[in-house]
Amino acid sequence: MYRPLKNDRKSCSFFILALKTVLLYYINMELKEFVIFLLDSLKILLIALAIVIPVRMLLFQPFVVKGDSMEPSYHSGDYLIIDELSYRLRDPQRGEVIVFKYPLNPSYRYIKRIIALPGETVELKNGEVFVSRAGAEPTKIDENLYISQETRDKWKNMLEYGPVTLKSDEYFVMGDNRNYSSDSRKWGLLPMKDITGRVLLRVSPFEVLMNTMNSVNATN
Repeated sequence: MYRPLKNDRKSCSFFILALKTVLLYYINMELKEFVIFLLDSLKILLIALAIVIPVRMLLFQPFVVKGDSMEPSYHSGDYLIIDELSYRLRDPQRGEVIVFKYPLNPSYRYIKRIIALPGETVELKNGEVFVSRAGAEPTKIDENLYISQETRDKWKNMLEYGPVTLKSDEYFVMGDNRNYSSDSRKWGLLPMKDITGRVLLRVSPFEVLMNTMNSVNATN
């Protein structure tokens, strides 16, 4: 029987030790690279969150329309991006479409169009909208700028309203689909503090995303 000599044993031990050293070196290298990869990924994620969260919470917010009070301008299911920054820099303007907290139940969000501004007197007569300021004659608003005459001709039984004078922080809002809109004619004037922002753009809705988006009511 062959018995290893001491030199053979030393050579074998040295080979095993060298093999362990090489394996540990590569394992440590791979582990080090993996840790570096994780740290880089975490850094990218934190930077992205630092950018996205303030934008999402303070500047722009997505909503999905539910209801038909803004037709034909916006339809139920439309995916909207709301600009929450502009009204921190300037006042809302007539004709802009806004999202706001429903004054009678702030847990709901509504979408309507601004018709009359703070300090104005608003009156609805025979399907037309008239506004005026103190000492001035009422002026009919040209709503053809955002609602076609064809659509306006379809309005029936439009509520008579006013005249009512708005305070310095109040807005008069209505849905474009006037016959089927719950708006300032029914529940009163809209305080500035309840306005979330203006509709910036509409994009194609994705069914998967819609389930996680906020919604705005456009119901009667």
